[in-house]
Amino acid sequence: MCTRVGAPFKFSDYTDNGTNILLDANENAYGPSLDLPVAEKQTLPTPNALADSQSLRVDLLGLNRYPDPHQAELKNRLCNFRNTHSHTSKALTPENLFVGVGSDEAIDTLLRCFCTPGRDKILTCPPTYGMYAVSAQVNDVEVVKVPLDTKRAFQLDVEAIRFALSTDSSIKLVYVCSPGNPTANLLSKSDIQHVLEHPTWNGVVVLDEAYIDFSPDSASLAEWVTEWPNLVVMQTLSKAFGLAGIRLGAAFGSVEVMRLLNNVKAPYNVSSPTSALATTAFQPQNLTVMRSNRAKILRQRERMLRELPKINRIGSFLGGTDANFLLVEILDKPKDQGGRPSNRSAMALYEGLAETRGVVVRFRGKEFGCEGCLRITVGTSEEVDRLLKETRSILQEGGMRCNGLPAENGSKKEVKRENEANAVLA
Repeated sequence: MCTRVGAPFKFSDYTDNGTNILLDANENAYGPSLDLPVAEKQTLPTPNALADSQSLRVDLLGLNRYPDPHQAELKNRLCNFRNTHSHTSKALTPENLFVGVGSDEAIDTLLRCFCTPGRDKILTCPPTYGMYAVSAQVNDVEVVKVPLDTKRAFQLDVEAIRFALSTDSSIKLVYVCSPGNPTANLLSKSDIQHVLEHPTWNGVVVLDEAYIDFSPDSASLAEWVTEWPNLVVMQTLSKAFGLAGIRLGAAFGSVEVMRLLNNVKAPYNVSSPTSALATTAFQPQNLTVMRSNRAKILRQRERMLRELPKINRIGSFLGGTDANFLLVEILDKPKDQGGRPSNRSAMALYEGLAETRGVVVRFRGKEFGCEGCLRITVGTSEEVDRLLKETRSILQEGGMRCNGLPAENGSKKEVKRENEANAVLA
């Protein structure tokens, strides 16, 4: 059973008590991409072990000094990793990079660089990552929403975006997510190019590639920033690299745009231990660990795609399969009986899994085009075993109830709980 921290209960309060299966935040269940000795993988290495390890070089004696504000070695390794020459013959250099506290710092810094509070706007394409709107609100920047095209499997509605940019010069940034969150699909490169080619708009397209390493090889458009000065590509080490705990994100862009971001950021925004761990992640032996863990996740993703539809009242997968999570419909009755996606059924499964079975997923039924949907992170083989077992148990028992709420859809209590569950970010 999941632990609830504090009172009153909040949907963001499901925590790990050592037995829970956390499939809600799209973390890497196989752990960090570091070639640690087996004995150190389950427990924190001692300071001496960290300092002496051949793969982990943390200068513990240097912690009395401020970190390198330029992060030159880390930026070089990031550039070398993304210089695939799949999209251009040009090469990224450290001058094309900003590194910060997760992708969230890049999201916020871009807003502060390009938007005047109370006057300018950003454009987002729901359903999408919630931090774009949160950061805009903090910075007193209005959000213009142009939904993804549900008839095209959540691709960009290019004509609608171009029309918005043509008619509203106060839009300075366009935030898009590829693979999408919660939709898990890669955006069309040609669609992105059509937005970049807008003949009159003078703004920046921000492409969030947090989940790009679960997509086909060479899918990242990071190196494309050398061709398009109005493109910024954000990435993170929190997902495929399994390093969410160090909070390291990066933004790739033109030299001019990155100079702006680096001038605005705090001088010592990335700590020395974070920098050391992030730099180490790009050593050959650690990249091997990352790719091995990624392969395991992709195998479990294929397994979930096969096995979940066999369960009573599981509907279709929406979006794509290019990330470490899936977006799945929960039906009000079996598909062969005309079942339709239902937020009530999705909430009942969501709460039943978390509160009585110790499996936490994410409710996304209030997002545009996501009626009755749960977003489920791909876990380890054992975690997927438990997910399938508990989901089958709840859905095939029948008579799911939403904590005693009235049976009719749309009751005030029910809508309130759906909104609260849907409001959890990440």
